Amino acid sequence: MPAYIIVDVEITDPKEYEEYKKHTPGSLVPFDGKFLARGGETTTLEGDWKPGRIVILEFPTMEKAKAWWNSPLYAPAKLIRQRASNTRMIAVEGA
Repeated sequence: MPAYIIVDVEITDPKEYEEYKKHTPGSLVPFDGKFLARGGETTTLEGDWKPGRIVILEFPTMEKAKAWWNSPLYAPAKLIRQRASNTRMIAVEGA
């Protein structure tokens, strides 16, 4: 069953966040992850959600999604992201 990581990012340091964006794509490859959405325009259809940068990642399984997030390969990029932004991130199983 596929799994998705959904991220709402408030960028606080744009220059450093650009560095993060360079490191992340390669870290997805060993976990068969891919971007479905990466910072495109958003439109709120209901409620008062005012998202920042939205990113949606797809993985073949929840195990691979969690393995990527916890991996030593992603760790350096994760530290950059945590310094350069405020992030809300969830993982959800697909249907």
